[in-house]
Amino acid sequence: MNQKIVLVTGMSGAGKSSAMNALEDMGYYCIDNFPKELLPELEKLLEKETNYQYVALSVSALDYLNFVTYFKNMAVPISIVFLDCNDDALLLRYRFTRRHHPMITSQKATTLEEAIEMERDLFNQLQEGAPDMIHIDTTKLTPSALASRIRHRFKTQEESQFTITFQSFGFKHGVPMDADMVIDVRFLPNPFYEPDLRDKTGNQEEVYSYVMDKKETQDFIARLKSYLDFVFLNYDAQNKNHMIVAIGCTGGQHRSVSICNWAYDTYKKQYHCFKSHRDIGVDEV
Repeated sequence: MNQKIVLVTGMSGAGKSSAMNALEDMGYYCIDNFPKELLPELEKLLEKETNYQYVALSVSALDYLNFVTYFKNMAVPISIVFLDCNDDALLLRYRFTRRHHPMITSQKATTLEEAIEMERDLFNQLQEGAPDMIHIDTTKLTPSALASRIRHRFKTQEESQFTITFQSFGFKHGVPMDADMVIDVRFLPNPFYEPDLRDKTGNQEEVYSYVMDKKETQDFIARLKSYLDFVFLNYDAQNKNHMIVAIGCTGGQHRSVSICNWAYDTYKKQYHCFKSHRDIGVDEV
């Protein structure tokens, strides 16, 4: 078997459907809730057919170990994507969609809170010994942002390219759980205290210039660039596929956005880069 196989798993309600849709758009042959009893038939199909070079399987907590063990025994390399989300967000999503949780439909739990707790405990056990698992926290990600993250992680060409995502955020809204590196810029001069700049963001020239022209910022980015140059070079040399650099200030509007934009502009010609501003506008809601 020469196929590239991706297992998409994680907490129910964390976005497996959105992730599978993104993979399907990229050319993966996607199968939701594939019965573990039919794995031998899938193996036969993949051995005979050459049209299924890229395959993605959505796997529940109850079946996850069966799939991992099966492919491991076959010595077939797989990529595992684990989608996570905090419990409060999962509760809201289920109450909004009014869907039934798998732990309830399988009669292993009677309430939604119990189902989420049971599934999380199960996954905590299953994730042991899976160091290569790709963990994506979707608590604050929109479906389109999750799809973008999946596209950054997986490609359908044979040779992968090292990619970097620069993401701004506000500490008061929580640190991104899937960040590989967190950079705190709360010590930089804050445009929030300038009345003319308070309601603007680092995407606007006035705010960007205010942040970037300060001596503290110039001293900081000179040191930061030396550090990032070293880290990116070594990540790339070790054939890492993707790195997420999260840059945080207090609210995620001014300083973090400005530094994120600077970092993206600095490295976009050297590496395959993306940027996102997680918390712009959240304080307006």
